[in-house]
Amino acid sequence: MSITPPPVHLPRTSESEKLKRIRHTASHVMAMAVQKLFPRAKVTLGPWIEDGFYYDFDHPEPFTEADLKAIKKEMVKIIKKKLPVIREEVTREEALRRIQALNEPYKLEILAGIQEPITLYHLGDQWWDLCAGPHLDNVGELNPDAIELESVAGAYWRGDERNPMLQRIYGTAWETPEQLHAYLHQKREALRRDHRRLGQELDLFSIQEQAGGGLVFWHPKGARMRLLIENYWREAHLRSGYELLYTPHLAHLDLWKTSGHFDFYRESMFEAIAVESQEYQLKPMNCPFHVLTYQNHLHSYRELPIRYAELGTVYRYERSGTLHGLMRVRGFTQDDGHIFCLPEQVAEEILGVLNLTEQILSDFGFRDYEVNLSTRPDKYVGDDQVWELATHALKDALQTKDWAYKEDIGGGAFYGPKIDIKIRDAIGRLWQCSTIQVDFNLPHRFGLEYVAADGSRQVPIMIHRAIFGSLERFFGILIENYAGDFPLWLAPVQLRFLPVGEQYLSYAQEIAQNWQKMGLRVEVDKSGERLGKLIRNGETAKIPVMAIVGAKEMETQTLSVRTRQGGDLGALPVREVEERLQRAVNQRQDF
Repeated sequence: MSITPPPVHLPRTSESEKLKRIRHTASHVMAMAVQKLFPRAKVTLGPWIEDGFYYDFDHPEPFTEADLKAIKKEMVKIIKKKLPVIREEVTREEALRRIQALNEPYKLEILAGIQEPITLYHLGDQWWDLCAGPHLDNVGELNPDAIELESVAGAYWRGDERNPMLQRIYGTAWETPEQLHAYLHQKREALRRDHRRLGQELDLFSIQEQAGGGLVFWHPKGARMRLLIENYWREAHLRSGYELLYTPHLAHLDLWKTSGHFDFYRESMFEAIAVESQEYQLKPMNCPFHVLTYQNHLHSYRELPIRYAELGTVYRYERSGTLHGLMRVRGFTQDDGHIFCLPEQVAEEILGVLNLTEQILSDFGFRDYEVNLSTRPDKYVGDDQVWELATHALKDALQTKDWAYKEDIGGGAFYGPKIDIKIRDAIGRLWQCSTIQVDFNLPHRFGLEYVAADGSRQVPIMIHRAIFGSLERFFGILIENYAGDFPLWLAPVQLRFLPVGEQYLSYAQEIAQNWQKMGLRVEVDKSGERLGKLIRNGETAKIPVMAIVGAKEMETQTLSVRTRQGGDLGALPVREVEERLQRAVNQRQDF
């Protein structure tokens, strides 16, 4: 009997102080190696990131794969020297003198932007850089077999396309070689599952540069899946007591000034549009529209809670260099919801949102979450008592669900505490999706009221919540989670008929048309290819079920069925295939 070894745990840098020191030290060793091999290279910034580190260099020649191998080899030499890592605190004048002596212009700009204390970290007496740390005590603590240089990419200095283009070398470093091997395996899996490649291969969506970067075109199969997701979402919300809204795509600029978005979110908003001497703004958020809908007439306490939900398309400016498939776009549809409630209703409403979130995410195959609770920051709006009420409501709901969570004390927004839910996919990656945010700000900004039981006018508590986050990003996560091999109920094509000759085409089409009327997503391969090629094409397209149609099948009113999960199932009566397909779809099971 073989026992499958437990998966290697791959912590993120922010979860491990030791990894933070390892990766920060590895980045400095890499920069030292680069400057030893390429003396003309100027260093800029070299931070740790969640799964490794990088350093940006200004170098006249592009780094190649061969260069990366040479740099790694030089890093091993440096590590074997076991150089001590020495922290030195200096005055600004002394740091300026040393930087000028090295002729490092980017360091001068970095120095100008940092505050005291100014610290340098030395690798022995051979190399140093401006840095706040932390680091290992000695480079010899690094394991060369747990370090890998991964790739080179272009990066504008300070992320601004008006600045020089630098070369960014990405690397990763771990405590053990086993962790590195597990990470590289995960990375290969991620590449195999890349939603951008699969989106093209399966003809689900595209980004048409002729129309503009970050704008998504949903192709027929992708649109079919989107409609399925949207209909599921709407039905789930209607069952949970939400009212559905449709709101405009733009509004007068003054609305965004009232909401505060113009002041706090301006960099992520597109330029205003001039209309008849007035300025209108493409919406970056749906919240103010839901607030206006609530405000349309005065509500009684008896009407609360009021729950609004909308699949609302929003538009946000993202730099072209940050756009990434469906994960970061300029136009996307948020599954927004806003609840207006009484203070004593907050806990119950939060629990209702968590229940709905669990139901929806689990139905799409996500059952493993990481939950974070962010509490009141130093600067905030609203009454202390209401903050306490809302925070306790969030905690009580999580405890009722028996969900473990991490508490980020002081990490909430200035306008209210929040819960963030990250889902874990099939290869262990975490994706931020669902958010529940209590808001004490917008109700006051817009003067929202309700008539309380004593006849007084009171301000309702507002809860923002999203479950998918955005349809586009969630669809990208779905593609990568399933590697494009979607479960039967979700697949854009559930069954494909494979006629082995033109004379069997009409028989297949007749069945297909009847099943399409029942709501089954089926199609007929009309290519006329040989059977082997028909099957291979179906496998490549990741069709869950294929039905071969030939002379024997037409004569006996059967279909020879093949599934991706179970292989060849043999000849089955047409009626049985239909019933099994419907039952499997309705119960979200395999055929």
